[in-house]
Amino acid sequence: MTVWPSNAAYGIGRFLGTQYAMRFPDIYIFRLGNLIALLSIPIALAIYLYRIAPFVGQRYTVTNRRVIVQRGIQARNDRSVDLDRFDSVQLDILPGQDWYNAGDLVFKLGNVETFRLEGVSRPESFRQVILKARMAHAGVKRSGSR
Repeated sequence: MTVWPSNAAYGIGRFLGTQYAMRFPDIYIFRLGNLIALLSIPIALAIYLYRIAPFVGQRYTVTNRRVIVQRGIQARNDRSVDLDRFDSVQLDILPGQDWYNAGDLVFKLGNVETFRLEGVSRPESFRQVILKARMAHAGVKRSGSR
């Protein structure tokens, strides 16, 4: 499974997310956050286009052996973590990511952070995919050692 990080992966995107979440005055759709969203369309569009740019854009992929951060149009492996190099995946929602329905996935081995995926869109479903792939990998590894 492959997912692309959202605008919330970048600092300016998280800042815009905090501004968009403003609910004052809370009258139907007439909110300050919606006005800011309308006025900042060019900035948000620039962030979106930057994150999918051919040589800069990155994506997160889960295989049957590891989680990979791929970069560029040819999906070159940038960094990765093996499925047996962590024992838990935690969701860390930074300020501004909630508006995008995004968050950071933090891979931990004990109390040590081993890997981090930033700005994952719909992070809970991607987290479940990673945990299921990890369980399958562990099962295959156990059966192969007999």
